[in-house]
Amino acid sequence: MAIRRNRVCLIALIISLAVALFLIAYPNYVIRPQRHQASQELQAALLVLRYQRLAELLCAAIALGALGILLRSAPGRRARVSAIVAAVGTVLCAGLSRFNVYEIMFHPAGAPSFQSISETRLDAKEMVLAVSLNNDSRAYPVRTIAYHHIVNDVAGGIPLVATY
Repeated sequence: MAIRRNRVCLIALIISLAVALFLIAYPNYVIRPQRHQASQELQAALLVLRYQRLAELLCAAIALGALGILLRSAPGRRARVSAIVAAVGTVLCAGLSRFNVYEIMFHPAGAPSFQSISETRLDAKEMVLAVSLNNDSRAYPVRTIAYHHIVNDVAGGIPLVATY
Protein backbone atom coordinates (compact mmCIF):
# COMPACT_ATOMS: atom_id res chain seq x y z
CA MET A 1 0.00 0.00 0.00
CA ALA A 2 2.78 2.47 0.91
CA ILE A 3 4.73 1.55 -2.24
CA ARG A 4 1.69 2.26 -4.40
CA ARG A 5 1.06 5.59 -2.63
CA ASN A 6 4.70 6.57 -3.15
CA ARG A 7 4.48 5.67 -6.83
CA VAL A 8 1.31 7.74 -7.25
CA CYS A 9 2.98 10.68 -5.48
CA LEU A 10 6.06 10.39 -7.67
CA ILE A 11 3.91 10.29 -10.81
CA ALA A 12 1.95 13.33 -9.54
CA LEU A 13 5.23 15.17 -9.00
CA ILE A 14 6.50 14.35 -12.48
CA ILE A 15 3.21 15.35 -14.12
CA SER A 16 3.06 18.58 -12.08
CA LEU A 17 6.59 19.48 -13.15
CA ALA A 18 5.87 18.66 -16.82
CA VAL A 19 2.68 20.73 -16.84
CA ALA A 20 4.39 23.62 -15.03
CA LEU A 21 7.24 23.61 -17.57
CA PHE A 22 4.76 23.52 -20.46
CA LEU A 23 2.79 26.44 -19.00
CA ILE A 24 5.98 28.53 -18.93
CA ALA A 25 7.53 27.38 -22.21
CA TYR A 26 4.59 27.27 -24.64
CA PRO A 27 3.38 30.89 -24.44
CA ASN A 28 6.96 32.20 -24.49
CA TYR A 29 7.74 30.07 -27.54
CA VAL A 30 4.66 31.17 -29.47
CA ILE A 31 4.64 34.87 -28.56
CA ARG A 32 8.36 35.55 -28.93
CA PRO A 33 9.38 38.54 -31.06
CA GLN A 34 10.27 38.26 -34.74
CA ARG A 35 8.25 35.06 -35.12
CA HIS A 36 5.15 34.58 -37.23
CA GLN A 37 2.22 33.49 -35.09
CA ALA A 38 -0.62 31.59 -36.65
CA SER A 39 -4.05 32.59 -35.40
CA GLN A 40 -4.88 29.27 -33.73
CA GLU A 41 -1.57 28.86 -31.95
CA LEU A 42 -1.69 32.46 -30.76
CA GLN A 43 -5.19 31.91 -29.40
CA ALA A 44 -3.98 28.75 -27.63
CA ALA A 45 -0.99 30.60 -26.14
CA LEU A 46 -3.23 33.43 -24.92
CA LEU A 47 -5.62 30.88 -23.39
CA VAL A 48 -2.68 29.26 -21.57
CA LEU A 49 -1.59 32.70 -20.34
CA ARG A 50 -5.09 33.44 -19.08
CA TYR A 51 -5.09 30.42 -16.76
CA GLN A 52 -1.32 30.06 -16.28
CA ARG A 53 -1.04 31.48 -12.76
CA LEU A 54 -3.93 29.45 -11.40
CA ALA A 55 -2.68 26.26 -13.07
CA GLU A 56 0.89 26.88 -11.87
CA LEU A 57 -0.34 27.34 -8.29
CA LEU A 58 -2.33 24.12 -8.57
CA CYS A 59 0.75 22.28 -9.87
CA ALA A 60 2.84 23.71 -7.02
CA ALA A 61 0.25 22.66 -4.43
CA ILE A 62 0.11 19.12 -5.84
CA ALA A 63 3.90 18.94 -5.94
CA LEU A 64 4.29 20.16 -2.36
CA GLY A 65 1.60 17.76 -1.14
CA ALA A 66 3.24 14.83 -2.92
CA LEU A 67 6.63 15.93 -1.59
CA GLY A 68 5.31 15.96 1.97
CA ILE A 69 4.01 12.41 1.60
CA LEU A 70 7.20 11.17 -0.05
CA LEU A 71 9.50 12.73 2.53
CA ARG A 72 7.64 10.90 5.31
CA SER A 73 7.41 7.54 3.63
CA ALA A 74 9.91 7.19 0.78
CA PRO A 75 12.45 4.51 1.68
CA GLY A 76 15.42 5.66 -0.41
CA ARG A 77 17.53 8.78 -0.43
CA ARG A 78 17.40 8.93 -4.24
CA ALA A 79 13.58 9.03 -4.24
CA ARG A 80 13.56 11.84 -1.68
CA VAL A 81 16.15 13.91 -3.56
CA SER A 82 14.26 13.39 -6.84
CA ALA A 83 11.03 14.46 -5.16
CA ILE A 84 12.66 17.59 -3.74
CA VAL A 85 14.15 18.52 -7.14
CA ALA A 86 10.80 18.02 -8.91
CA ALA A 87 8.90 20.02 -6.28
CA VAL A 88 11.43 22.87 -6.31
CA GLY A 89 11.28 22.97 -10.13
CA THR A 90 7.48 23.13 -10.04
CA VAL A 91 7.46 25.90 -7.43
CA LEU A 92 10.06 27.85 -9.45
CA CYS A 93 7.84 27.61 -12.53
CA ALA A 94 4.92 28.93 -10.46
CA GLY A 95 7.08 31.86 -9.41
CA LEU A 96 8.30 32.53 -12.95
CA SER A 97 4.72 32.62 -14.22
CA ARG A 98 4.33 35.91 -12.34
CA PHE A 99 6.78 37.65 -14.71
CA ASN A 100 6.46 38.52 -18.38
CA VAL A 101 9.99 38.33 -19.72
CA TYR A 102 9.09 40.41 -22.77
CA GLU A 103 7.86 43.30 -20.63
CA ILE A 104 11.22 43.24 -18.86
CA MET A 105 13.24 42.97 -22.08
CA PHE A 106 11.27 45.49 -24.13
CA HIS A 107 10.40 48.25 -21.70
CA PRO A 108 9.00 51.53 -23.03
CA ALA A 109 11.52 54.09 -24.21
CA GLY A 110 11.18 56.75 -21.51
CA ALA A 111 10.58 60.35 -22.55
CA PRO A 112 11.62 60.74 -26.18
CA SER A 113 13.68 63.72 -27.29
CA PHE A 114 13.30 65.32 -30.69
CA GLN A 115 15.34 67.36 -33.15
CA SER A 116 14.40 69.36 -36.17
CA ILE A 117 14.82 67.66 -39.54
CA SER A 118 17.90 69.75 -40.33
CA GLU A 119 19.64 68.51 -37.15
CA THR A 120 18.96 64.80 -37.58
CA ARG A 121 21.56 62.31 -38.72
CA LEU A 122 19.15 59.85 -40.25
CA ASP A 123 20.10 57.99 -43.38
CA ALA A 124 17.95 58.86 -46.42
CA LYS A 125 16.63 55.28 -46.43
CA GLU A 126 15.88 55.26 -42.70
CA MET A 127 12.40 53.93 -41.98
CA VAL A 128 10.35 55.96 -39.50
CA LEU A 129 6.89 55.88 -37.99
CA ALA A 130 5.47 59.36 -38.51
CA VAL A 131 2.59 61.12 -36.75
CA SER A 132 1.16 64.58 -37.31
CA LEU A 133 -1.50 65.87 -34.90
CA ASN A 134 -2.66 69.48 -34.52
CA ASN A 135 0.32 70.85 -36.47
CA ASP A 136 2.77 68.90 -34.29
CA SER A 137 4.77 66.26 -36.19
CA ARG A 138 6.90 63.44 -34.86
CA ALA A 139 9.02 60.76 -36.54
CA TYR A 140 10.17 57.71 -34.61
CA PRO A 141 13.08 55.80 -36.23
CA VAL A 142 12.20 52.13 -36.59
CA ARG A 143 15.72 51.04 -35.60
CA THR A 144 15.22 52.77 -32.24
CA ILE A 145 11.71 51.47 -31.70
CA ALA A 146 12.76 47.95 -32.72
CA TYR A 147 14.46 47.52 -29.35
CA HIS A 148 11.89 49.15 -27.09
CA HIS A 149 8.83 48.39 -29.25
CA ILE A 150 6.89 51.14 -27.45
CA VAL A 151 7.26 54.92 -27.24
CA ASN A 152 4.86 56.89 -25.06
CA ASP A 153 4.58 60.48 -26.25
CA VAL A 154 2.32 63.50 -26.60
CA ALA A 155 1.88 65.13 -30.01
CA GLY A 156 -0.34 68.14 -30.52
CA GLY A 157 -1.57 67.82 -26.93
CA ILE A 158 -2.82 64.27 -27.54
CA PRO A 159 -1.21 61.30 -25.72
CA LEU A 160 -0.12 58.54 -28.08
CA VAL A 161 1.75 55.28 -28.18
CA ALA A 162 3.99 54.52 -31.14
CA THR A 163 4.74 50.82 -31.43
CA TYR A 164 6.57 48.55 -33.82
